[in-house]
Amino acid sequence: MDQEWMTGGTAAVDGLTIKGLDGVRRAAAARVRAAAEEPIALAIVGDCPATEKELHAALPAVRAGRWDALTRWPGSYWVVADDGRQRFVCGDLAGLRAVYCTLRGEQAAWATEAHLLGRPLVPDLPWLAARLAAGEHQWPHRTPYEGIRLVPGGFGVLLAPGAPPQLIGIAGIEPVDELREGADRFGQVLTDAVQHRVRTTGGVVGADLSGGLDSSAAVVLAAEAGTVHAVTYTDGYTSGEDMAFASRVAEHTRIAHTVATGGDKQLPFGFPTGQPTGTEPVLEAANYAMDACYLQPVRSLPLHLTGHGGDIVLDASSSCWVRLLQDGRRREAHRQVVAFARLRNAAPGPHWKALKQAADLGRSGSLERAAEALECGPITPEATVAGWSWCRLGAGASWLTADGRHQVAALLRQAARDQQPEDADEFDQWAALRSVGASARGCAPYSHALGVNPVHPYLDNQVVRAAFAVPALARRGLVTYKPLLRAALPQLPDWLTSRRSKGSFTAQRIAGLARHRNRLDELIASSALANSGLIDPAAVRTALAQAARGQSGTVIAELHQLIVTCSWLTGQKTAPETAC
Repeated sequence: MDQEWMTGGTAAVDGLTIKGLDGVRRAAAARVRAAAEEPIALAIVGDCPATEKELHAALPAVRAGRWDALTRWPGSYWVVADDGRQRFVCGDLAGLRAVYCTLRGEQAAWATEAHLLGRPLVPDLPWLAARLAAGEHQWPHRTPYEGIRLVPGGFGVLLAPGAPPQLIGIAGIEPVDELREGADRFGQVLTDAVQHRVRTTGGVVGADLSGGLDSSAAVVLAAEAGTVHAVTYTDGYTSGEDMAFASRVAEHTRIAHTVATGGDKQLPFGFPTGQPTGTEPVLEAANYAMDACYLQPVRSLPLHLTGHGGDIVLDASSSCWVRLLQDGRRREAHRQVVAFARLRNAAPGPHWKALKQAADLGRSGSLERAAEALECGPITPEATVAGWSWCRLGAGASWLTADGRHQVAALLRQAARDQQPEDADEFDQWAALRSVGASARGCAPYSHALGVNPVHPYLDNQVVRAAFAVPALARRGLVTYKPLLRAALPQLPDWLTSRRSKGSFTAQRIAGLARHRNRLDELIASSALANSGLIDPAAVRTALAQAARGQSGTVIAELHQLIVTCSWLTGQKTAPETAC
């Protein structure tokens, strides 16, 4: 995907033109289909099977300004449309196909990669600190760079001469009332998303096979349509149960299956020499050595299927119970929470209390409370996490300096005034979708360096729409894990869809922290976040030492985020500037 790009509103980048779309430039390798009837023009760029005939049939939608109708083909792609008066640009719902914007004088410039905008890439350190302390969900339009904004997943941007850029919603979710009603549709679009790519390729395709439900389902569907070579990673710290399920899926589908067994050199946080610097900090950057190990057998295959995004579309968080409380369905919410806790031999009280607080405060109130807590003094992270929250200040917030706390508090107050969904389940599913889309997008440079062309069928627009049409409450299984998958694909083996467990990488991450502890300590202490006075390296050093000894599992996620951010910032300092 990193070989496909477009720009508009700037003449600073050389590239090929697209018929009917003046001022738009694209990469020579970009897959383009276009149709035009002056002054109307439409182009699809990326992985999309739509024909030019279908694009011509969509020109009336361009003329009428029905922009979301241009995003309903299968696949993963960008859309550019022009009705002679204004231009519409969008990526996909997940944000995997990103659109970045900036103002150059009074004119808006846009591009599918930030470095193509023709302006210096200056890291936005306060936002990176806020992302660490409070999560990225509150700022869907922000990027790691000052002065560059992202069109959030689920939106496009409308550009007209003399007018500011206008966000246009393209979600187009058509809700159903219950799981069964939406399951057939979901099963069909997911099957199509996997199988049309496999059939079009006509050769061997690669696939991740972790043993989890998401990648396993994708492999089963792919094997029905063509030849698959699946790869699995294992080491002394990964889940033996995952490995057993991966082997069973491979045997069931009779596909080629290569298992790579890693050692100490493949542990997370090694950042080996030659690892590229990505366009944004992503958690997967810490696993580059592991990826290089297990993906070697499928290098240079036409495509590589992943289960990325399956957790988001197939499942839902306990935000759906907050939504019940918001809707006044208190008794039903309490019944669900108690049943969930008892099935896991846990006390429902702390969970229930957290959910009630989330419903009472709402999004804006929760962000204001978090800002107040930061302004009052140092944060003590919660020992355990109970229940869903609009904004949870974790270990990352406890590493902020006084100046860092005040800057993050200001960003939280600003976010509290931004327009976002106020229903908990809707907010959470879109936030989670954009997060996983950003993760997949940020992995593109690493995949390219490893000779792999990843495809993420769970993130296709039509797959996301079909999943989100099913109420979050229905996707949140109490007894059955990911009930939508079982209902949508009844042909999957029962031994697979009845699995309720999920492998953990905590032990692997602890081992990586222990192995690389000294170097990571130096990386953090010398980072721009520390040098700018936003984080306290001494506080992080204490947390890192405890985590490396296995004494504090609750800080590992925040440490992971901080480490990849510091590594990315170091790469930004040493990477040569891109000529624009």
